Amino acid sequence: MDDPVLRVQSQLTARDRVLLGWLYDHGVLTSFQIAHALFPSLDFCQRRLLTLYRLRLVARFRPQRADGGSYPYHYVIDQLGAEVVAAGRDERPPRRDHARVERRRWTSTRTLEHRLGVNGFFTDLAGYARTHPEARLGEWLSEATCQRSAVFTRPEDPALLRAYQPRVRPDGYGLWTVRGVEVPFFVEYDTGGEQLSVLTSKLTGYRQWFAALGRVWPVLFWLHSAARERNLRRLLAETRPLVPVATGARDHANTAGLCPAQAVWIAAGGDGQRSTLADLAVWVADARDLAGEAAA
Repeated sequence: MDDPVLRVQSQLTARDRVLLGWLYDHGVLTSFQIAHALFPSLDFCQRRLLTLYRLRLVARFRPQRADGGSYPYHYVIDQLGAEVVAAGRDERPPRRDHARVERRRWTSTRTLEHRLGVNGFFTDLAGYARTHPEARLGEWLSEATCQRSAVFTRPEDPALLRAYQPRVRPDGYGLWTVRGVEVPFFVEYDTGGEQLSVLTSKLTGYRQWFAALGRVWPVLFWLHSAARERNLRRLLAETRPLVPVATGARDHANTAGLCPAQAVWIAAGGDGQRSTLADLAVWVADARDLAGEAAA
């Protein structure tokens, strides 16, 4: 019997496999995000996406704008693409309706804008790494993956998180590396819809999670405006943050032509100067160090 997964394997490049894995794990990406993260040009990207679409590895839709016109193509995994990813990871095949359910989810959900924003954060990092050989996005985990038991457990303590369920749901986790310096981080992607006190209240849950992990790393608040960032920083200044926190504003970054890899971050409790993501490596520590600082 002809196996469509085996038949298509020889037609895939390493870049195709990265893209299919991203769509399988993170749901939806626009053609612009894919091009920036993985391709030297939009035209090259669009030609390759058309090939993957015709092979039925990816599916696409184009939302309509409220004021007329349409957005760029949004890409999701198709059923054969999902089966290819599962086979490559030696996982159980996805359900037969996996791609249909996922496509319906993203064409009708109210959270599409938020998901694209989170995914755009990480594709911006991947795009920076593509043109800067000293940098690398080593890991990119989704909100759902972050909630899985023991996903962050170290080899020497495999039972550490077996029964622990985090109280917070980060929008994503990443591992950023520049010249051998590693910075793990959690991201909170803010759209401005929550009160700032809700954002700061999440830090208690992060502190408990880091205590269970035995490690601590920065929590990044990626805010939609510099004004909102200033207000959040004033709120954080009133009480010492429970965990390392850095804030950045998307409008500031866009105006300056910068991305999350560059000098857009201000560490809470610091001198107010903006730092690169790699600079935040100084906040990565053993959780016992955090406990000692709190007691001081």
